Amino acid sequence: MTDDSDQPSDRLRERAAESRWKLWLLLEADRRLVVAGFVAAVFAVLLVSGLLYPTAEGSIRTSDSVDTVFQGFLTATITGVTLVLTLNQLVLSQELGAVGDQRERMRGAMEFRSDAADLIDASVSPARPAQFLRALVQVSADRARDVREAADRAGDDEAVEAVDDLVSSLTGNAEEVSAGLDDARFGEFDVISSALNFNYSWKVYAANRIRAEHGDALDDEGLEALERLTEVLELFGPAREHFKTLYFQWELINLSRTILASALPALLVSVFMVAFFNDATYSYTLFGVETLVPAFAAAATVATVPFLVLLAYVLRIATVTKHTLSIGPFILRETDEVSEVEWSDSGTHD
Repeated sequence: MTDDSDQPSDRLRERAAESRWKLWLLLEADRRLVVAGFVAAVFAVLLVSGLLYPTAEGSIRTSDSVDTVFQGFLTATITGVTLVLTLNQLVLSQELGAVGDQRERMRGAMEFRSDAADLIDASVSPARPAQFLRALVQVSADRARDVREAADRAGDDEAVEAVDDLVSSLTGNAEEVSAGLDDARFGEFDVISSALNFNYSWKVYAANRIRAEHGDALDDEGLEALERLTEVLELFGPAREHFKTLYFQWELINLSRTILASALPALLVSVFMVAFFNDATYSYTLFGVETLVPAFAAAATVATVPFLVLLAYVLRIATVTKHTLSIGPFILRETDEVSEVEWSDSGTHD
């Protein structure tokens, strides 16, 4: 049997050429926690910079920096709210349409569910996304074992070894992903996170390679079992992409609502700082420390919250999109674990 290192890892954090903590920040971390971290970082940087810079307080009092900075924040916040409304229109446009279009969408969804029910040998396919994906993953593991039994009957050592590598990888991966999907709820990142950890594209590639290189060693039942396994794996791809699209729409709606909620305090603070805050006469001390710089840092931080919210959500959406650009057995990352395909020169022309 070949070593496990001969194939890419099933877990996304191990396949991606990025640190564990970076992927946790980009994907797994609660977006509210990420926003809070960004807010704390911005406030700390502004506060420390202002306190360490010896002439910061004098510069604020003798220049129009407050008006300039917060007028910019005011414009940026209004522009950002306009952008959010545009995003909402984009999301809503996917749901609007004539009755004929809606019937076509319904027909496509029902056909897909019917195909899935046939493949998993169920009267009705599961309705919840997590259960739907879990059923596909578990059925793929069952059919992989059928392929192993067919390969054992064939008695071809190379075929047995290739099939055993695929089946061992698939069944172990399926158990881990099924456990992650057990209590997952749509709307949370757990469903997409678990789906990303099922490396179906590599398994489709491996199954196709077994058919091409060892198909002659398998009997008709073995080839049929391999075909049935490939069908389930190929159905997992569009299913994951469909739920990913729905999750993106869900996240964009949450993003819009959060930005709109944070935009009002940002606008009020920016208007207050431009219209009413007099940095030249401001004088308030706390525990003997002048609070002009902390007040400026706090107000600027509140004004940047809508942008920080946008940054936190877009980072996750962009990262998921980056790691799911391809559907099917295409490998976009650089890796040394994919063998070159050999072909005959008999069909080439001079």
